[in-house]
Amino acid sequence: MTDGHEDDRIPCRKCGTCCIAPDISTLKKPIGVPCAHLTAEHMCGIYPERPAVCREYQPDELCVALQAVPPEERVLFYLRYYGLEGEAPSR
Repeated sequence: MTDGHEDDRIPCRKCGTCCIAPDISTLKKPIGVPCAHLTAEHMCGIYPERPAVCREYQPDELCVALQAVPPEERVLFYLRYYGLEGEAPSR
């Protein structure tokens, strides 16, 4: 049985931005730093055992908007969207 919202879900775009831009405290991953488990193909290397915060993340409108942004600018776009650009380490 479904709740009727499965069809409304935005599919993952497999860009990896959500594994780079935000902090993931359960993995001790700071803002703007790629997760140690993010593969070169932008996939999760610990997918079956990933923490709850990662399992519960649902792609949203920001994920759709990021597709129009060049890949090398996506993390900064994400951070600016949430007002976090000053918290990320300098590159």
